[in-house]
Amino acid sequence: MNETRRALLGELSSSAASGPALAERLDVSRAAVWKQVEALRDEGFVVESTEAGYVVTAVPEFGAGTVEYGLDAPYTVEYHDTIGSTNDRGRELAAAGASDVVVLADEQTGSRGRLRRAWSAPSGGVWLSIVFRPDCPPAHAPIYTLAAAVATTRAAREAGVDASIKWPNDVVVSDDTAERGGRKLAGILTEMEGEANRVSWLLVGIGVNANVDASALPAGATSIREEAGDVERRVFVQRLLETFDELRGDPDSVLDAWREHADTLGRRVRVETTSETIEGVAVDVEFPGALVVRTDEEDRVIHTGDCEHLRPV
Repeated sequence: MNETRRALLGELSSSAASGPALAERLDVSRAAVWKQVEALRDEGFVVESTEAGYVVTAVPEFGAGTVEYGLDAPYTVEYHDTIGSTNDRGRELAAAGASDVVVLADEQTGSRGRLRRAWSAPSGGVWLSIVFRPDCPPAHAPIYTLAAAVATTRAAREAGVDASIKWPNDVVVSDDTAERGGRKLAGILTEMEGEANRVSWLLVGIGVNANVDASALPAGATSIREEAGDVERRVFVQRLLETFDELRGDPDSVLDAWREHADTLGRRVRVETTSETIEGVAVDVEFPGALVVRTDEEDRVIHTGDCEHLRPV
């Protein structure tokens, strides 16, 4: 979407506006305004001409303009009906110097999760990657994974799903009868490039099983559709991005927000690291995202690992 059309959407999201007024505000000709209004109509927006000026009365179900319309966060959205991986595209944009860009797709055909596990990403889901450039050292990058988990969980709860966070990067619907302690609703994969003392760019990939049938998902997964019925994906993505933007601007607030929504804390867990297996009770999370597990001998601080919720005895 070009900058004039994006600015036009921003103006129309607040109130009706006449062609001459829009031309003056956007510093373009009235013909340019008309051209961009027609382009919005071609995208599926219903833009009516009234006595008060142009008014948007309906928006498409999903897409870049759909999400940007009324979005209260400084992101540019690039939308794809189908893409191999939003993270792959995000890395391309990051390498080209982009920042505050969201790559959004209806379907992914080559997606992957943590530890390069296969990730089902059929049409109807929310598959997105956020590219940004935080002013922080690489060691602090995990705090943004936690922020993304909080943002996703809050959006899911607003959609009616009793979602919570499983350390380190899953959003789940708690279920002690499930194999690993919960039905997976969403996953997060963070990638970055940086130097010793600063992050060059950070990429947070978020995959949410939104309006997806259970038959299209792997065993142990669930979707918003299965838990609460279909969600308006435009609103879901907007809430997610707005919350993430708020949290990334205040990293010190992330841990308390994460604790508020955590399913892992207070549970007996088994964590597989690259060198050992640690079993105990998860008692806290420390900056920038380490899990504190109380074993029979001591408290262990685990920075990375594969966590399994153990069933209550």
